[in-house]
Amino acid sequence: MNVVAQILAVLLGLTGIGVGILESFFYRHPRLFPIFRIRPEDRRAVRLWVVNQGFYNMVFGLGSILGVILVNTGEVVVGRTLVLFVAACHIVLGIVLGVSEPKLWRSAAGQAGLPVLVIAATLLP
Repeated sequence: MNVVAQILAVLLGLTGIGVGILESFFYRHPRLFPIFRIRPEDRRAVRLWVVNQGFYNMVFGLGSILGVILVNTGEVVVGRTLVLFVAACHIVLGIVLGVSEPKLWRSAAGQAGLPVLVIAATLLP
């Protein structure tokens, strides 16, 4: 895995962890309501899915970073595979988001864009 792919994979991981923290622990903050498309009166109703989604993002983020660590500790095939898997998952999830809620096309593009770059950079020699 080349250096650009590794940097992008770590960036993908950090982004996933950051978004996951916002989703899991700060979704009740009024400034984040527009991002998560929730209303104050819905906070209790969305708690289960938003916290769970946040942890999904954090685990995927850790997976991407772990993949880079594995690449750099001699487990190149395993690490590269893990990075590609995480990136592919995010691309699929971005597509699902865009199809299920077209108004969120920017979020969908953001969710899938960086992973596309990760895959492209990883597949380059």
